Amino acid sequence: MADESSSVHGARSRLTSAPESAMGLVRRLVDEVATLIRQEIALASAEVSHAVREAKAGVGWIASGGAVAFAGLLLLLEALVLGLSERMRPWIAALLVGVIVAAVGLVLLQSGKRKLDPKSLRPARTQESLRRDKELLERRTQ
Repeated sequence: MADESSSVHGARSRLTSAPESAMGLVRRLVDEVATLIRQEIALASAEVSHAVREAKAGVGWIASGGAVAFAGLLLLLEALVLGLSERMRPWIAALLVGVIVAAVGLVLLQSGKRKLDPKSLRPARTQESLRRDKELLERRTQ
């Protein structure tokens, strides 16, 4: 009976240690997932901050382009129209100068608009990191 008792006791200790081991694995998994989520949030926050800075720069370029185009339109139209009026009709001179200045303004506006492209605001590194994390979790749970 002593042999039976010791073998039953050994089986019980193996059974009780198995759930503890499983609980340890579950705790570790929960801790790792929590750490992973915190890291992903930090990465997303950093990328969003960078994207906001880029958007601010784009808005600055657009505002600068608009201001330069407007100032150029006012000043150059006046000066060039007066100068060209000596060689052509004043309305033709005004039209020619207006078209040239507006074209310069449009180039500046397009430069700023490119800075606001939604693709540049996308948190690409976070998306890639989340994709890798998902694949890793899928491999670990299989």
